Amino acid sequence: MSVAERRAPRWNPTTAWNNQLRQLSKQRQYREALTLYRHMLRSSFFPNVFTFPFLLKSCAFLSLPLTASQLHAHVIRTGSLPDPYTRSSLINAYSKCSLPHHARLVFDQMPNPTICYNAMVSGYSFNSDPLRAVSLFRQMRREEEEEEGEVGSDVGVHVNAVTLLSLVSGCSVATHLTVGVCLHGCVVGFGFGADLAVANSLVTMYVKCGEVELARRVFDEMPVKDLITWNAMISGYAQNGHAGSVLEVYGEMKLSGVRADAVTLLGVLSACANLGAQGIGREVEREMERCGFGCNPFLRNALVNMYARCGNLTRAREVFDCSEEKSVVSWTVIIGGYGIHGHGKVAVDLFDEMVESGVRPDETVFVTILSACSHAGLTDRGLGYFEEMKMKYGVKPGPEHYACVVDLLGRAGRLEEAMDLIKSMKVKPDGAVWGALLGACKIHKNVELAELAFKHVVELEPMNIGYYVLLSNIYTDVNNLEGVLRVRVMMRERKLRKDPGCSYVEYKGKMHLFYSGDRTHRQSKEIYRMLDELESLVNEIRPPDEKYEGRNEELLMGAGVHSEKLAIAFALLNTRSGTEITVMKNLRVCVDCHLFFKLVSKIVNRQFIVRDATRFHHFRDGICSCKDYW
Repeated sequence: MSVAERRAPRWNPTTAWNNQLRQLSKQRQYREALTLYRHMLRSSFFPNVFTFPFLLKSCAFLSLPLTASQLHAHVIRTGSLPDPYTRSSLINAYSKCSLPHHARLVFDQMPNPTICYNAMVSGYSFNSDPLRAVSLFRQMRREEEEEEGEVGSDVGVHVNAVTLLSLVSGCSVATHLTVGVCLHGCVVGFGFGADLAVANSLVTMYVKCGEVELARRVFDEMPVKDLITWNAMISGYAQNGHAGSVLEVYGEMKLSGVRADAVTLLGVLSACANLGAQGIGREVEREMERCGFGCNPFLRNALVNMYARCGNLTRAREVFDCSEEKSVVSWTVIIGGYGIHGHGKVAVDLFDEMVESGVRPDETVFVTILSACSHAGLTDRGLGYFEEMKMKYGVKPGPEHYACVVDLLGRAGRLEEAMDLIKSMKVKPDGAVWGALLGACKIHKNVELAELAFKHVVELEPMNIGYYVLLSNIYTDVNNLEGVLRVRVMMRERKLRKDPGCSYVEYKGKMHLFYSGDRTHRQSKEIYRMLDELESLVNEIRPPDEKYEGRNEELLMGAGVHSEKLAIAFALLNTRSGTEITVMKNLRVCVDCHLFFKLVSKIVNRQFIVRDATRFHHFRDGICSCKDYW
């Protein structure tokens, strides 16, 4: 008689109850299953070994540690404890309830824990304890080797795909990467490298540890890829800032015939937002409608964010207005969209509308509205929101809120108040707070306060090159060459190098990437010829009080022509007169390029939309939307 036949229940009154519990469990109606069990007990029917696995599964999914403990007592009283399947369910329930110690006690009390090894290994992995999981795995392997030498053993410990899947899934942070790499070797050694679920877990593990290149290597070697595989790679690239690779993999996925789901499209919309790939974003919107995801609130929020970050506020607002469900996240996205475009008044009106609609603001939306007020110079309004946040809504300010208010005061020239605010903070100021003060010192050329802010910020973020560049620029503005040299020496000693500037422009559905000094584009000759012509025209109309160094100064400093200029020149060469041009840049726009775009917008009678690392700039007829307040 087989094990399954021995466990098959003979008909008794409890069987009907067990069948109902089984159905509820299959339908994921876990609370209903626990309620039915209470009715079963009140009706004087007694549980057996076939009852508890369904109930413990419900406790695991609902994370109910007290209920799991009560069921454990029932298991003991009914004499069901020796049943290995019930023990395995207990281990799983305690593990999912974040009680791995209780799970291990159940495991250790088993006279023959063979079928429970995978449950216990999975439990340690679920609770982010891969070292204990690996230790138990080694114990499992020793027992397996001992049993291989025994003749006639029909039930033993065997490493299988489930074992390795559980082990690999536990290595989800960078500190566990070494263990994960060793487990990858075990996967190959045991011959499970071609197992789809195990390979997917390896891709996910490397992605979560930030090793996207290793994840891609596993991905490329997989003979078969399912939706989970593609989503793991797309999400991995999106989360690690490789937006271009997201679109590349998405294109391969479509060619493979695998149909996208909501997770796929979220990753792709995130990449489109980062790159400014509005054309591809529109395709994703159409795909959402075709796949029936048009009402998915997460995708609609991502769609609003994508259009706003691609410079199309009109379409972002249309999608927002048509959304049936507007959560605090929805309002945060649209308010943030108007904020980064410098439309502070609209952002303020939207925030007030949100409150009137009954949506309670949270800490994230307060960061967004404070930032919007800062970008638009709405100092008093922003300070009012900061007080409301604390007094009216009981939201405790964090460093991110203080950073926004310091920026708000600093941009308005109220540097002493900004410094007093930092001194009064009930939480320790972080790098962003001191960085905001340092940025304000750049605007108002306050060298003494800048040096104080820089001292604090480099203690907190010594490898953030942006702060060194900012202080160097402050010294440059006041002709303090000794200070500039001192900053450069510090950067050289710490082996810091400024990130290369790069800019994207979308043309005919393709993203064209330019780096500073780039000459690799097939239209390079035409691009540089146009830049020479534009700079000649700029020098003719430049106001006498406006300092403009131009391309010769860029080349003299060894920086090469800034990438955003190359992108603008390319777009002017390839688009019709009157067409709006949108450029995305990874760094902050410098003063010279800012002046260049203002004057060129007047010369060619075009609107330029440039998104840099902090905000959008709308250039038209010689004026920028930021009013030179960025």
